[in-house]
Amino acid sequence: MTAPHRLELRDICISLGSQVLLELDAEIGPGEVLTVMGPSGSGKSTLLAYLAGFLAPDFQARGQVLLDGQDISPLPAEKRGMGLLFQDPLLFPHLSVAGNLRFGLPRSVADKAQRVEGALAQIGLAGFADRDPATLSGGQKARVALMRLLLSAPCAVLLDEPFSKLDTNLRHEMRQLVFDLLREAGLPSLLVTHDREDAEDAGGRMIELNH
Repeated sequence: MTAPHRLELRDICISLGSQVLLELDAEIGPGEVLTVMGPSGSGKSTLLAYLAGFLAPDFQARGQVLLDGQDISPLPAEKRGMGLLFQDPLLFPHLSVAGNLRFGLPRSVADKAQRVEGALAQIGLAGFADRDPATLSGGQKARVALMRLLLSAPCAVLLDEPFSKLDTNLRHEMRQLVFDLLREAGLPSLLVTHDREDAEDAGGRMIELNH
């Protein structure tokens, strides 16, 4: 059982030149999902870029990003402990499904094959280890991307409209899987979206950004 994590966003302000794009002050506890909603251009993806550590130099940002009480905003992206889930699954095409999942596992994990098989069973893809990612459906690819993220043992998760490219009938099912596993793992998560149904299924607090 991993220790519970907490993500705090203190007095975040992101600007482009003289224009303030967004201001945000929030706390996300273990297993909670905070949804930030807004139209295109409202600064949602810019917020995620700042939290993850790859904000473009054109933007200016201030405020603290605290993970378990430590300010991680000065740290490079790879040192922040953030897991990211995007609109596209971004699976490695040259690796099998198992290879993609092994990529997420820390080097210290001993029995990687057993962990991968257990992870696939958990997302309803038992027996898919040797499959080529190109042969998977959109929903299956999304499940593999989610499990790869979880196997990497992040301390917090950022979700960048991860359901927007799924078929409508798959979205609710995929949302439930994602949010259930994040809650089970006790991970504080921030979801950015323009879809109100995403926020409703997330079940947590919601902040709406103006354009």
